[in-house]
Amino acid sequence: MKRKASRHHKRDARPAPWLETMRLDFREFVPADYDDLFRLGSDPRVMRYIGSGKPLTHEVSARVLARILGYHALYPDLGYWYASRRDTGAFIGWFSLKYAGKSPDIEVGYWLLPNAWGQGFATEGAQAMVDYGFDDLCLHRIIGVTHRGNKASQRVLMKAGLEDAGWGDYYDQRLRLFAAEREPD
Repeated sequence: MKRKASRHHKRDARPAPWLETMRLDFREFVPADYDDLFRLGSDPRVMRYIGSGKPLTHEVSARVLARILGYHALYPDLGYWYASRRDTGAFIGWFSLKYAGKSPDIEVGYWLLPNAWGQGFATEGAQAMVDYGFDDLCLHRIIGVTHRGNKASQRVLMKAGLEDAGWGDYYDQRLRLFAAEREPD
């Protein structure tokens, strides 16, 4: 995994990746990413286990993008990152390391387009977020939460080093909880 320094960018210019894995590039979102974000959030397969389970409208997608764009200013080093394939440059989704709703817990998260499912991208990206959180940010604990039936994401979180921790109350719901703790130095 390779980290790069952030570069300043124009409002809609695509910034250079700040983090790379073997197959993925991660960069900050920009306003011009709206169409990709809408394509992701409007897909019912993507949204099945997220929030209400309903696809996002144009209006809600615009609010989500505004929240994503402002997150880094509120919480430096945390946030949501646009993820693309290194070989083709194609957008596959986003990964995040952020506060889990109103809790003090830091959560690894991701939404991926269905054409990126089943290829190990979710595990690779989630592992990169966990490594970044522990190695660069010196976090003590990172969690992941899923809906009860989301077995695929549960497997991804365990492959990324999180362990099943039972149930937790996040986002006003009772969700499956997975957690990893940093080994003391």
